[in-house]
Amino acid sequence: MIRNGEISMSEVKRILKKYWWILPLTIVSGGVLGLGATMVLPKKFTSQSRVQIHDQTVSTEILKPVLTDATNQRLVGMQEKILSRTQLQAIIEKFGLYQAERGKLNMEDLVLKLRSAIEVTPPETMLGVQSKQLPGFYINVTFDNPEIAQRICSEITTKFMEQNAKIINDGGIRTTKFLADQADEAKRNLDEQDAKLAEFKKKYMGSLPDQQQANIGMLQTMNSQLDAITQSISRAQQDKAMNESLLAAQLGTWKATKTGGTPTETLEEQLTTLQEQLSALQSRYTPEHPDVIKAKSQIEQLRKRIGDAPKSGQTTTSAAAGEIEPVAIQQLRAKLKQDDLSVADLTKRQSQIQSQIGVMQGRLQLSPAVEQQFKELMRGYQSASESYNELLKKHDQASIATDYNRQQEGEQFSMEDPPSLPMTPSFPKKPIFAGGGLGGGLALGLAVMYLLAALDSSMHSERDVEACLKLPVLALVPTIDPAAAGRTSGNGNGSRKISEVGLVGTRN
Repeated sequence: MIRNGEISMSEVKRILKKYWWILPLTIVSGGVLGLGATMVLPKKFTSQSRVQIHDQTVSTEILKPVLTDATNQRLVGMQEKILSRTQLQAIIEKFGLYQAERGKLNMEDLVLKLRSAIEVTPPETMLGVQSKQLPGFYINVTFDNPEIAQRICSEITTKFMEQNAKIINDGGIRTTKFLADQADEAKRNLDEQDAKLAEFKKKYMGSLPDQQQANIGMLQTMNSQLDAITQSISRAQQDKAMNESLLAAQLGTWKATKTGGTPTETLEEQLTTLQEQLSALQSRYTPEHPDVIKAKSQIEQLRKRIGDAPKSGQTTTSAAAGEIEPVAIQQLRAKLKQDDLSVADLTKRQSQIQSQIGVMQGRLQLSPAVEQQFKELMRGYQSASESYNELLKKHDQASIATDYNRQQEGEQFSMEDPPSLPMTPSFPKKPIFAGGGLGGGLALGLAVMYLLAALDSSMHSERDVEACLKLPVLALVPTIDPAAAGRTSGNGNGSRKISEVGLVGTRN
């Protein structure tokens, strides 16, 4: 008897002893039913292919790939696209699948049914491992026809390989085009910065930072030239003053002679005057100076005239002198004119140099502000140049990587194991169904035995008596084994069995 859902070990032994035949019956029946189910259920065949993922042969440090996303993520995206409604519907139409079910199910249900029959899994060694790069993956297609399963698996495997090549090629083309557009934009920006820089240099030519030292040197040179010209002007003005005084003296003498007075200047006196002028010139200039050379030439000419004059010693009359100015006066007038020209030329050059010095000083004063603006323009130009060069470099790398992938040298999918032709069904499997039937039969047998024990209300022990009658047991009569009783009494009535009887009493 089972009380409160609990069963004792002695009760278990009693039930097993009494209903032992139930377990073999249910276990055998379950095994037979499991094997029978494998004969009745529709068979499914699984075709499997293995795709190997190969990395690019050239190091990524030398040639960067155009796609940097994880292969796992790209594989998930490829799986979503390949197993999409459009792709699977095309496979259903191509192989004529589910002909008998097309009238009962719509295309959406057929697509879902085919999608459930396709499974993409990583290798068993990679299960539970987080990795950016898978070594490969398996494609399993389960169908009721082994040949159709193989053809569908081959189609799906080919689509994975084609899709991977397309993704890598399209990614390279998109990356190259994007970098080309960015490089063109950077080139336009660089040209704008270059034009601004050229315009700035043209506007502030002479005031640029790299010209500051040259400007300082030119300013010093101009100051030296200005000092030299100023000194030259001073000397020219002194020469002019001296020549003006000499001319005044010569004119006075010549006018006195012209008015009939006694000539005070003869050729010898003119010679003496020229010699004095030569001495004054030699004291200030070198012998190679033009004025010195000219004075020497005039002295030689005058000496030649004195040598050619008559021995009588007559001097030039005032009448002859009145017709033409003496040579000394003409020479002095020529020198005064030359002095005026020299002073005018030197003064002009002085003004030009002073103007140039003012311009140079203005450039030097403007240099700090120009330098600041020039630095800002150079920073913009260098940034644009670096950006353009970097984009151009990346564009070239992307172009090389795209060509590299087209030559089947980059990351590629290869069919390591072609789709198999299954010879044995993957469902139902006889060992699994037979084992399940045996286990189910065992569970059913145990359940039936437990149910029989629960329905049994007979009393077999002291606890059963107390539980049923709600009275304490006073005494027990033990069970007498008939064989043992026969041997003890020797009367041959050992076949009678005396059951255990309990004497119960009433409670006060």
